[in-house]
Amino acid sequence: MPFPDEVKPVAVVPYRVEWPGEFERLAVRLRVALGGVVLGIDHVGSTSVPGLAAKDCVDVQVCVETVDPATGIPPLAAIGFRCRPEPWNRSEVSSGQRRPKLVFAPPPGERACNVRLREHGGPGARYALLFRDYLRADGQARDAWGEFKRRLAASVPDLPAYGQIKAPATDVLMGAAERWAAATGWTAP
Repeated sequence: MPFPDEVKPVAVVPYRVEWPGEFERLAVRLRVALGGVVLGIDHVGSTSVPGLAAKDCVDVQVCVETVDPATGIPPLAAIGFRCRPEPWNRSEVSSGQRRPKLVFAPPPGERACNVRLREHGGPGARYALLFRDYLRADGQARDAWGEFKRRLAASVPDLPAYGQIKAPATDVLMGAAERWAAATGWTAP
């Protein structure tokens, strides 16, 4: 759920060449704040796929050995990031496995982003990277996914409703991504 300062209708926009640079600037801030616990920082989600229409919200995945609120929340809170309180922002199920995660919103008034702390090598981290890499590799799937999201946002501009409808469609997309991974020998970087 968005914080009050984030409430606005869902808008899917054409790909913006600025997104990778905005991710890089966020990654530097996060690496400095979290220090040695960071094992990797990846640009994930739709803004990480060149040519893909997306909500103008940069998704960042920070991989750590262990997701622990005691070590993850204080350093990000110190630079203004807000831990999302909902239970679904504290754990996730990927590949049938429940794993902890933490999701953070940006400081009020800053660039829209979602920062996810996940276990390095865990199924959630793999899922995010597979989504990105599959859509980078398959232009037809990328374009179809972008068109689906544009139409959905035009019909359902409420973020929670948009997310509920998009979730099962994402499962279908990820089935195709898993077949692509098996056929190409893709493994998570």
